[in-house]
Amino acid sequence: MRRLVIVACGRAKTWGRDRRAGPTLARDAYVSPYFRDNRRYAEAFGDRWLILSAKYGFIEPEFVIPGPYEVTFKRLATKPISAEHLAAQARAKRLSAYDLVEVLGGAEYVERVRAAFDGTGASIGAPLQGLSLGKGWQAVQRRLKAGRPFGK
Repeated sequence: MRRLVIVACGRAKTWGRDRRAGPTLARDAYVSPYFRDNRRYAEAFGDRWLILSAKYGFIEPEFVIPGPYEVTFKRLATKPISAEHLAAQARAKRLSAYDLVEVLGGAEYVERVRAAFDGTGASIGAPLQGLSLGKGWQAVQRRLKAGRPFGK
C-alpha cells in the first residue's frame, strides 16, 4: 500500500525564534515539538509526505518559504488558500495516486484535504481527528515508539 502523509503546518515558526532567519525549507520552518514528531512519523511511514500550509497549500518539505507569515484556516480574514486551489494542487501533483492519504492535523486540515480529494476515490485517513492536541501527540509518539503506522 502506498501511503501519502500530510502534516499540518504549525503556528510556531523559525522566524518567531530568530527574526534574522531568512528563507527556510518548509520541513525546517515549523518548529513546534508536535510538528517535529508528526514529521518524524511522516518520514518513517510515508512513501511521500507533504505539509499542508494555510498560505501555500500542499508543499514539499524542500519548498522554500521566503519568510514569516500568519495565515490560518481558522480565520478567513487571514485569507487561507481556497478549496479550489487545493484541489487543483492535488490534481497537478497527482496526489490521488496513493492508496491512503493520511492527515496528521486537526479538523480544519482534515476538512480541507477531504474537499481537495473529493471525487478522486482516494482513501483519506484522519487518525488524530477528534483528539485533543495532547492526545494526538501522544498517539503519534506511541506509533513512533512501536514502529507501526496508523491506518490500514
